[in-house]
Amino acid sequence: MSSPLLFAIAALIWGSTFFAITLQLGEVAPAVSVVYRFGLAAATLFAWCLLRGDKLRLPWRAQRWVMLQGFFTFALSYVCTYGSEQYLVSGLVAVLFALMVFWTPICSRIAFGTPISWRTWAAGMIAIAGVTMLFYHSIAGAWQDIAGGGSGHFLLGLALALVATIASSAGTVVVAKVREQSTNLMLTMAWSMFWGTSMVALWALATGQQFVLPAAPRYWMALLYLSLFGSVIAFNAYFTLINRIGSQKAVYIGVVTPVISVLLSIQLEHYRPGPVEWLGMVVCLASVAWALRAPAPAAASPASTQPAPDACLAAIPEVP
Repeated sequence: MSSPLLFAIAALIWGSTFFAITLQLGEVAPAVSVVYRFGLAAATLFAWCLLRGDKLRLPWRAQRWVMLQGFFTFALSYVCTYGSEQYLVSGLVAVLFALMVFWTPICSRIAFGTPISWRTWAAGMIAIAGVTMLFYHSIAGAWQDIAGGGSGHFLLGLALALVATIASSAGTVVVAKVREQSTNLMLTMAWSMFWGTSMVALWALATGQQFVLPAAPRYWMALLYLSLFGSVIAFNAYFTLINRIGSQKAVYIGVVTPVISVLLSIQLEHYRPGPVEWLGMVVCLASVAWALRAPAPAAASPASTQPAPDACLAAIPEVP
């Protein structure tokens, strides 16, 4: 399969997953839908590994980091993402996920002491300005709603979406430690999804959420799409692409995905952004593209056999 086709597959699937999540909202609690989605995805990946003849066991040293990745990436991030889309248009949540380009270096700085370039700081400030324009009218309306005795659910959705992006970035940072313990990507993804699913399931049970089986066909179609396409096929296409063209080019999927999501929201969710919102989206995504155009790092010397933390981080985006 050609590299342009792999790029298109990953971008189109991930660009549509934000809307697909909205098809699962309503009858089933968001956390329960997360359990169904990643339970099925983990089972699929484990079956894939068995068909390849892989041993499913991971040493405890690796499991500790895989569990931490599962908590950030497939538990906290997705529970917040599903929760946020109860109050925000899915395309706006997708635009916020583009900010991972900036959250991830900050998390890497905290975890590894990795320097942050001036370009990243400058682009991050521009992106914040773009997000402010994008949400200015909605936030002002939410404050007026609260002042009038309303619930201000929009602000809750915005906060959940921001937590989701930061959690995904934290999970991305943990990948560096997971890679040190195991290079079997499919197996570590399977275990990470398993642990994340288990954590969310325990939380849902502890909070009294019901594990119902909805009758709506659209729910099950969305579940299959999100599990098999959004959580298995798209990641496989993306990692294959990284091996061919490198992460510096492959991560541009993170710029294309929000554009597709916003277009779907306009078509399917009746989202009608005004001039300020359009300008905010353009500024935010342009700043992401500028940050990603940073010069590629110099090739490692033959004596260097351990990948640098930031190299691992650039290779693993987390997209709903």
